[in-house]
Parts: sequence; C-alpha cells; structure tokens
Amino acid sequence: MALIGRLFAIFFGFFAACFVAGMVAVVALLFPEMTDVSLRDMNGDVIDVLVGFGFLLVSGFALVPALFLILITEAFSIRTILAYAILGGLAGLCSYLAFIPFDPATMTFDGIIRRHLEIMVGSGILGGVVYWVIAGRNAGVWRGEPSSRPPPPAAPPGR
Repeated sequence: MALIGRLFAIFFGFFAACFVAGMVAVVALLFPEMTDVSLRDMNGDVIDVLVGFGFLLVSGFALVPALFLILITEAFSIRTILAYAILGGLAGLCSYLAFIPFDPATMTFDGIIRRHLEIMVGSGILGGVVYWVIAGRNAGVWRGEPSSRPPPPAAPPGR
C-alpha cells in the first residue's frame, strides 16, 4: 500500500517539476528582453497556451531521462537536494540534446546554442528542486527503513 502512495507522489512530483521547468523554459526562450517578471502588457491567454505547450514539450522529452533518474534515486534512497538539482540539470541537458542533430562522423553535436543550453539546464535544475520538494525528500521510504537500534538485551534467566 505504501508503494501505491509513493507512485502517486512520484507522478505528481514529476508533473509539477515538468510544469515549472516548462514555464521557465518558455518564458526564458520567448521573452529574452524581459529584465523583470512583470507581464502587464501580455495577454494572459497567450501565456497560458505557451506554458501548456512548454509543459507538454518538457514532459515529453524529459520522461525517459527523468524516469531513469527517479529509479536510481528510489533504489539507493538518495534524498539530498543537491543530488536532485544535479540530476535535474542532467535531464535538462538530455532534453536539449534530443533537439540537436548529432554528426556521427565527427562525434559532435551540430548547432548548439549556448544560451538555449543554459536555459534548458537551468530549468532542469529548478525542476529537480521542485521534484525534491514534492517527492524526493522521501525517496526509498516505501521499502521501510531498517531499525538502527539494536534489539533490547534478553532478560536474565532468574526472573
């Protein structure tokens, strides 16, 4: 029963992390001239549609790397925020490199734009932190923790 509850926490955490990462990526990529976060002149419906597409895009491309990383963190009960930030950055990197053509002759990626790479890695880091807040702090709890206390000593035979 604890495993089923844990799966719900993992799915909710993944979707929330993808939503935040998609929102960061869309705002940073489409509005680079914004120096402050005031969206007064923007149509709210346009922002909603863009964030929705960003969520779908990020969740689609980050699904396989994120599931692999979630399995690792659950298997080894990794619960530190730094690990989730680093692994989220790796998932963002993998998601970005999925868009870039790879030249097998030279073993390089052609057309990497540094700013876009930084945005995707940054949104992955933020997504990893959001996932940690929702589900990562309790990674591996569903298995049950072994008792850290030794068993009580046996009673003396005379009593």
